[in-house]
Amino acid sequence: MLRIKRVPTIVSNYQKEEGEEVARLGGGCGRNCLNKCCIQGAKLPLYAFKRENKIVGDRCLAGDESREPPVDFLESLLLGEWEDRMQRGFFRYDVTACETKVIPGDYGFIAQLNEGRHLKKRPTEFRVDKVLQTFDGNKFNFTKVGQEEVLFQFEASEDGEVRFFPSAPVDVENSPSVVAINVSPIEYGHVLLIPRVLECLPQRIDRDSFCLALYMAVEAGNPYFRLGYNSLGAFATINHLHFQAYYLAVPFPIEKAPTKKIATLDGGVMISKLLNYPVRGLVFEGGNTVEELSNTISDACICLQDNNIPYNVLIADCGRRIFLFPQCYAEKQALGEVNAELLDTQVNPAVWEISGHMVLKRKKDYEEASEENAWRLLAEVSLSEARFEEVNALIFETIACIDNGKGDATHSSLEEGDVKTEEVDAITSGSQPATVSGTQECIVLQ
Repeated sequence: MLRIKRVPTIVSNYQKEEGEEVARLGGGCGRNCLNKCCIQGAKLPLYAFKRENKIVGDRCLAGDESREPPVDFLESLLLGEWEDRMQRGFFRYDVTACETKVIPGDYGFIAQLNEGRHLKKRPTEFRVDKVLQTFDGNKFNFTKVGQEEVLFQFEASEDGEVRFFPSAPVDVENSPSVVAINVSPIEYGHVLLIPRVLECLPQRIDRDSFCLALYMAVEAGNPYFRLGYNSLGAFATINHLHFQAYYLAVPFPIEKAPTKKIATLDGGVMISKLLNYPVRGLVFEGGNTVEELSNTISDACICLQDNNIPYNVLIADCGRRIFLFPQCYAEKQALGEVNAELLDTQVNPAVWEISGHMVLKRKKDYEEASEENAWRLLAEVSLSEARFEEVNALIFETIACIDNGKGDATHSSLEEGDVKTEEVDAITSGSQPATVSGTQECIVLQ
């Protein structure tokens, strides 16, 4: 059994140490949480998105371009509500005051000094050699989040129209998916997407949950809004299914890395591998439908989980490109194989760090940040070339077998020159978003 000592990251104002009991009072716990003690009869905003079945296109998702919704998902709702929580003092520190810079070099790694995430709390033992672990309701989970930390419910529309309800009953029986603030944010608009929160699912990908996350990226419609996922053993700190997301208006280094196509599936999904990047990984894009792309990457994640391989996922380019990184840093750390100098930085290389956004906790590391230092840390995350090829073989075998039992994953014939580099297009930022409000029972977005 491999464990590492790690200072836990606080994501909610109601987070407790493992094993600490929360006193239950008559009529609920007194915290207006998401648990059964308080949730009955509760109302929260609801954003109902329209399920598309279209090819992923150049502008995030092909669709009816003439229909401009009166309530923009990212700017007016998510960021507006997040800004409201910041003004109400729900965050543990002001992330907008954190120093940030782009590190000179070919890739443009981003360094942020975020001393607020380094907490002087009792280190906890954390098991890192089991990707799949049973949900433990005695430990902190997202049912203990206060309802005021929830921005809105996020569900598929029942009538095929995009709708926003400023106050909608919480359907306890069907376990809503919710978007909540991370009270220890890495960047502006840092939120948590928690699928089917009341089902208390452990941190493991399934097809439905990944599709929900992909639709959130599509609905945001902004290439600077990304979602990330960390498995257990790859620096997920809470064993309750969740994705993270935030807004950062610069390209991530990973989005600029060259790739080489290695396979194209019958469903139109193209799989490539990263080149000239410190962490080996796969890139999934294309697909005849959103669900086709989602199912392919989720099947790959399920394969890694079932084979006990820790991994991280980045959903980028409005859901058009998904990066998958099997990794081994926590295992190396537990075995004492990581250089002490790297350990002293106390940087846990999860999805954001792997993608090139280096969240640093010491001023010394921020001042000395360089592309060489970032590369050296991330190189420790990566699987060896031989192990990476073994993992790829597992993934392709799984995808071929799962695809309706047809085994129709087809490898493309490639030439050495079949390499490409893509960058996120720049967008024009507007003014600060306004909070969504209103007295309407429902707003139809059309």
